[in-house]
Amino acid sequence: MAVALRFTKMQGIGNDYVYINGFQERIDSPGDLARKISDRHFGIGSDGLVLILPSATADVRMRMFNADGSESEMCGNAVRCVGKYVYDHGIQVKDVITVETRAGVKIVRLLFEAGKVCGATVDMGEPELHPARIPVLTETSGDGSQQRFVARPVDVNGQLYEITAVSMGNPHAVIFMKGIDDLDLPRIGPRFEHHPLFPKRTNTEFAEVISSTKVRMRVWERGAGETLACGTGACAVAVACVLNGYAGRDVEVELKGGSLHIHWDEASNHVYMTGGAVTVFSGEYYI
Repeated sequence: MAVALRFTKMQGIGNDYVYINGFQERIDSPGDLARKISDRHFGIGSDGLVLILPSATADVRMRMFNADGSESEMCGNAVRCVGKYVYDHGIQVKDVITVETRAGVKIVRLLFEAGKVCGATVDMGEPELHPARIPVLTETSGDGSQQRFVARPVDVNGQLYEITAVSMGNPHAVIFMKGIDDLDLPRIGPRFEHHPLFPKRTNTEFAEVISSTKVRMRVWERGAGETLACGTGACAVAVACVLNGYAGRDVEVELKGGSLHIHWDEASNHVYMTGGAVTVFSGEYYI
């Protein structure tokens, strides 16, 4: 007999996930469910599945699964939506929500409009620039340390791209270039994602600098393909802008689904991301 699973679909600037309240629902095989539920023809349709669960170290715990069923460390757009869900459903009714992720505990400061949660500013923590911890494979320098992986030429299917590697709890490869709208991402995206340089695969951002305060990007997400937005990817692009001298520490990142404001604080070394969070609809999915 089919069992009704209650869900809520939410989106952060077009990055859409199906959210399940793990305080009330039990999911035995979340990876399998993510593949089925994410299908845009035979399922609900989404970039993946997010479980909201009890936590021993934070207000809630978030587990995030890509559309291919693989589990990710973190998603910036999803964690804003988790904060909204937690507040809207009375799990925690306060302005600041802490969320445990595989990339550590994130602090979500809710934003309100007419008394309702409309978005959040998230402390995304410090960017990881040490190649071994991103991870990205590179040669060790003579003194035993590893240099940052900034604007390094990498051969991808016979073409050289200058890649800056950053982790925001998950790995990112940032490429600055002109004409990002003309890229055939379904063709070239998988070649970056599965490049042997990245032992855990990678998210790939193709970024076009507009000014010292604005940059556009398209993203090929690990395990999901091209999505309308990626919060951790926007943070990685902002950090890469500073590392390459293209922008300051406050930058608007324009994605296909909308814009995020990213601030890389020099004193704390933390990256702060601000953007919207929207409930699309709720319902029951039969498993």
